[in-house]
Amino acid sequence: MSQLIEFIGNHWFLFLALIVILGLLTYNLIVGSKGSVGPLQATELLNHREAVIIDVRPAADYARGHIINALNIPMNGFNNQLATLNKYKGRPIIVNCRSGAQSSVACAHLRKAGFEEVYNLQGGIMAWESANLPLTRKKR
Repeated sequence: MSQLIEFIGNHWFLFLALIVILGLLTYNLIVGSKGSVGPLQATELLNHREAVIIDVRPAADYARGHIINALNIPMNGFNNQLATLNKYKGRPIIVNCRSGAQSSVACAHLRKAGFEEVYNLQGGIMAWESANLPLTRKKR
């Protein structure tokens, strides 16, 4: 025990870094996946609660394959087109991109605009394809 106290005294900055990292990891475990759904949970929302899918990938990627009935609103003009989504405020919204990173930013914009039930598709289209769920090339 005395060696631990001596170590902390001599290397307080390392011990402080350890405490900060452990705190961030704990925070990420508790809050990190809040507001996210996996592909199977997303299909549950689509089938039973009439969720709306918003694809924030560029139009060219969307044309190569997207989730059936997904709306394409690319990230580069996302804030300008938020008003078009007001008719869906009462329904769950699932936002997806290629890997789930850009869609989490779009989810934050939607929540800030007053949308309450917004979910990020964990892993994006890549996770959707990995779960062997269908994609379409048809325009909505």
